[in-house]
Amino acid sequence: MKEGGLRPVEIWVPDIRSAAFQEEARRQVLAVVSSRREAEDQAFIDAVGGWG
Repeated sequence: MKEGGLRPVEIWVPDIRSAAFQEEARRQVLAVVSSRREAEDQAFIDAVGGWG
């Protein structure tokens, strides 16, 4: 791979199995759901969900 001009890169991502991650995800979901703009926010997420 190095001969092809590539180099290794280490990427750290959140551990979605951790209790702290799950608690924060739940907090954020509840904040969105209880928002007055929930429908508008969800429409935006749906619109950009196909990017990439």
